[in-house]
Amino acid sequence: MLTLLEDKIATPLGPLWILCDEQFHLRAVEWEQHSDRMEQLLDIHYRAGGYSRIPAKNPGGLADKLADYFAGNIDVIDTLPTATGGTPFQRDVWQMLRTIPKGQVMHYGQMAEQLGRPGAARAVGAANGSNPISIVVPCHRVIGRNGALTGYAGGVQRKEWLLRHEGYLLL
Repeated sequence: MLTLLEDKIATPLGPLWILCDEQFHLRAVEWEQHSDRMEQLLDIHYRAGGYSRIPAKNPGGLADKLADYFAGNIDVIDTLPTATGGTPFQRDVWQMLRTIPKGQVMHYGQMAEQLGRPGAARAVGAANGSNPISIVVPCHRVIGRNGALTGYAGGVQRKEWLLRHEGYLLL
């Protein structure tokens, strides 16, 4: 059984859950308001009953590092270790998300092309939508082809805040 250590931090955008394994690899980061979504993804990725959650204060220093991100040290998220379930395609999409530079964005079609799957923009969007590690696996950096802020499970207002925080200037 997978043991997940969990903590919750206050952020300018509301309380944020942080879950990691015992090796301090992030397994989930989600807004408290959407904790039901996080639990659904955990059940899908690790089977309901295949994991346990244990409260822990700042496991592996991850809570402090995410607090540093919100305080302005946006580079810190590049240093945080992650481990995810998901299909090989989903993991490929999530890995690509981590390569989008701060202050820049991509659209789903660009991601599909870079993954060697032109025409798979919807599949990329679906994989993005099942990303269990928001912020650190920066799905907020993906926008619609027309520049619209679309497809962020945490809400468009949070997506806009995160993009501004990282230096992407919206028109």
